[in-house]
Amino acid sequence: MTRNKTAKHKTGTREEWRAARLDLLKDEKELTRRSDELAKRRQELPWVLVDKQYKFDTDAGNASLADLFRGRSQLLIYHFMFGPDFTAGCPSCSAIADGFNGFVVHLANHDVMLWAVSRAPLEKLEEFKRRMGWTFPWASSFGSDFNFDFSVGITEEQQREGGTEYNYRRENPPKLNPNDGSAVFARIAGTDQATYIRERPGISAFALEDGNVYHTYSAFSRGVDGLWGMYQWLDRAPLGRNEAGAWLRLHDAYDHK
Repeated sequence: MTRNKTAKHKTGTREEWRAARLDLLKDEKELTRRSDELAKRRQELPWVLVDKQYKFDTDAGNASLADLFRGRSQLLIYHFMFGPDFTAGCPSCSAIADGFNGFVVHLANHDVMLWAVSRAPLEKLEEFKRRMGWTFPWASSFGSDFNFDFSVGITEEQQREGGTEYNYRRENPPKLNPNDGSAVFARIAGTDQATYIRERPGISAFALEDGNVYHTYSAFSRGVDGLWGMYQWLDRAPLGRNEAGAWLRLHDAYDHK
């Protein structure tokens, strides 16, 4: 287990703790109200017609983007980093997806389908899904432009030349460092660092209305943090996220469980 070293924390009386807690509570409530406002603004974004045809491989056969709704009017897609050359999923994406099994059924019964979508062939996704014990829907976009069009995948040429967009800003060609977190996660995913970072995480939302599919929202990078149940718990733990290096592993690869 890797964590930052911390200095001894200050202590106090129960009365001092309560006073500080009440002061913090005011800011927490303000953050909640602000979060509600932002959620409303997400819902007020203009919808953009998706007029390009995308094909996915699923456990039920070939599917279009409209097919992924499975009778619902809303679709949420988690862009899971699992490229064609990976042998396992990205550890960060996997940690996020560890929470999907529990609430996907609630979403499906509230008019919302949740899918993970990755570029790896379906056979690889299904094998890894069995290893992880997951049951949520997972589709392959292998051979499709879907990941590239929604800014969660880049080509080798784009990687070399730079100038691609991710998280709504232009990126320069990456400087590869064999000691940083992406190199560690690349090894866990069974690929090299350059190949690993050509896949990007994110979430996209879609609506189905009168037979037409509309893109309604996307978020990337830290914009996905709110979906990461583990970090929501850590943010409330005594030492917080307390990270030093790439400590995450696939949930079946920890020494202590």
